[in-house]
Amino acid sequence: MKAWRIRSFGIDQLSLDEIPTPQPGPGEVLVAVQAVSLNYRDLMMVKGRYNPKLQLPRIPCSDGSGVVHAVGDGVSSVRVGDRVSGIFMQNWLEGPPSAARQKGALGGDIDGMLAEFVVLPEHGVVPNPAHLSHEESASLPCAGVTAWNAVVNAGAAKPGQTILIQGTGGVSVFALQFGKALGARVIGTSSSDEKLARAALFGLDAGTNYKKQPDWEKWVMEQTGAGADLVVEVGGAGTFAKSLQAVKIGGVITQIGVLSSSDQPLNIGPILHKQVEIRGIYVGSRSHFLEMNQAISQTGLKPVIDLVHSFGDAPKAFQALETAGHFGKIVVKVGGDR
Repeated sequence: MKAWRIRSFGIDQLSLDEIPTPQPGPGEVLVAVQAVSLNYRDLMMVKGRYNPKLQLPRIPCSDGSGVVHAVGDGVSSVRVGDRVSGIFMQNWLEGPPSAARQKGALGGDIDGMLAEFVVLPEHGVVPNPAHLSHEESASLPCAGVTAWNAVVNAGAAKPGQTILIQGTGGVSVFALQFGKALGARVIGTSSSDEKLARAALFGLDAGTNYKKQPDWEKWVMEQTGAGADLVVEVGGAGTFAKSLQAVKIGGVITQIGVLSSSDQPLNIGPILHKQVEIRGIYVGSRSHFLEMNQAISQTGLKPVIDLVHSFGDAPKAFQALETAGHFGKIVVKVGGDR
């Protein structure tokens, strides 16, 4: 089979290799991968910025959807022909996070999904929502579950509340969709008026261009009066201080991203005075994934796919992700339906 591997760091160093097709052992399934979606983490992994000590070679990418091609002895929950996606952390099945449960992340601790075939434990896959394509399902394991965890579980968003999203990448667009499905008001920031207009088609109630309005935290207060009930924080250190100003007293910030940095010290005063709850979000469990898929199936929600690249052009997909011009998700199509 063919697989893209990180042999040395850099997008231009990705290597399309011919390697043996893995075979499932007891309790394992062989998945014929059909589509893989890219996350910022995958880009940082390829460039050596996420884990400079990453054991190489490594097949990248945490998110993929495919068809069960074969099963090992003792497998009972999935059958050949089932359409499935891998879970981000192969050991986090349910319950709260722990060091042990956070090990086994695809495309990092272990080989990922950017290959024609992968072997995963039976418990390491979940059924795809029936109405979604492989390209759409491939966007769910990281970005979808992260947004679900941030908005529904940690964020505990309720109808009528105001959610602030940042940008229009995969997590933020999912947060917009989940927030609207819950009956919340969703407002957001972006560097592009065009992207804000497109987000409005998916229900964004109000948006501002942070390049034109760098004091966007003031805009949030104007929009809400008291601040956002929930801030889905994907910017990182460079935006966190503004998010603290934008959240209401007693509000929640679900901290996800590491997209920006800051050389300014963190002022913890607003955290105390506003009694803000800050929840770090690192994707979620298999249980979260199943809950999200049930909601997606019941609502008919469709993930937003911006670009689809062929398997042979996977490096171009990473380059597109690096330019940050996308809206929603970038996907690599691995194979035709089997």
